[in-house]
Amino acid sequence: MSITEANCLSAELNVPFPSAYEAGVAYGSLSVDKEPKRGNVTRELHVEGNVLHVRFQAKEARTIRVSINSFMDHLKLVCETIAEFGPVR
Repeated sequence: MSITEANCLSAELNVPFPSAYEAGVAYGSLSVDKEPKRGNVTRELHVEGNVLHVRFQAKEARTIRVSINSFMDHLKLVCETIAEFGPVR
């Protein structure tokens, strides 16, 4: 089953980072985890400058909420790791 624009909900997050490099580190860490197929949620990530853009789509509000909550947990861990160890270049 695929999600079409006409019958789904979407949510967008724009996460600013101190630098484009750190946004790229976050993108690299977060883009490897794909959404489970059973949830029928799609997630798209891309970076523009120092901002990580994330778009979620799902048919049900509950599934999109669960997906966003899980993503935010992972994002928090990535941010804490960058803050603790600093970006390695």
